[in-house]
Amino acid sequence: MGASLKDVAAHAGVSVRTVSNVVNDFPLVAPETRARVQRALEELRYRPNAAARNLRAGRSGLVGLVIPEIASPYFGELAALVVRAAEDHSWTVLVDQTDGDAERERRLLEGARGQVVDGLIVSPWALSPTELRRRPDGVPLVLLGEQDADGLLDHVAVDSVAAAAEATRHLISLGRTRIAAIGVQPHLANGTARQRLEGYRLALTEAGLPLDPELEVPVTALHRADGAAAMRRLLDRGYHVDAVFCFSDQLALGALRVALQRGCRVPDDVAIVGFDDVEDGRYATPSLTTISPDKAAIARQAVACLADRLAREPYSGPPRRIVVAHRLLVRESTTTAG
Repeated sequence: MGASLKDVAAHAGVSVRTVSNVVNDFPLVAPETRARVQRALEELRYRPNAAARNLRAGRSGLVGLVIPEIASPYFGELAALVVRAAEDHSWTVLVDQTDGDAERERRLLEGARGQVVDGLIVSPWALSPTELRRRPDGVPLVLLGEQDADGLLDHVAVDSVAAAAEATRHLISLGRTRIAAIGVQPHLANGTARQRLEGYRLALTEAGLPLDPELEVPVTALHRADGAAAMRRLLDRGYHVDAVFCFSDQLALGALRVALQRGCRVPDDVAIVGFDDVEDGRYATPSLTTISPDKAAIARQAVACLADRLAREPYSGPPRRIVVAHRLLVRESTTTAG
């Protein structure tokens, strides 16, 4: 059993109410008394009862993270980072997946789960911000991903247009002129593929290179198998390509596998760039050049937005759009070791 407020009060020679005021960071406690209580808290290794504190505040201490795919390396890494960031607030994170299905997204947001959590962090692939905001429970919600929040919700995202343009410019700087884009998804409304295609086209146009629809390869999903199938289609059609920009690392790993199977030297014959900086790409042979979003910052900012909305004096200003940094990590799939 850990120390109680009564134990700390006796150790510091103050009342239980005074200890409670210090623990909850209330004002009107003399500086000397506050310091004495804090020393007692540290010496007795007091840990606040998060469940009791949440109960008094009318909260559950639970927040929800709704993502499209738990098995996705990107979303798996992001979920772990959100859990870590939530620990600073003594929150427990409930994670569920939607598979990008509109009805499942709606059910998770409007069902029993949404009535238990204090706030939600959501990466939607199907529902619009207007639909997301229409929930009856009114719990704070933070949007992740490339879907434009339309100024309706707090939104944390990477600038995918700028990042995709940077990846494509890197390939152009290597002298590549027949650059394919794998990852077009006209059937989805989440904005990821659309923004990355926009950045790809922007860089080609800036360099005076033609836009060839045959080099913009659609996929059903952003998985390894889809990248492999897309690369096979490119090679089977006989299109000469000297570089490929893939809209996810999983796509890039699938494309890399097929290129090597077909006898293409990477990066000599075909240079390949991915997006997400997942762990598998760092250990592939060759290692994968990729766009690395600051996933830790995405998690921190999303949790911070929820904390602001749930504070004793909650943030009631307009919804915020927070753009998180990214960087291009150049590895062996685009450069030959000297």
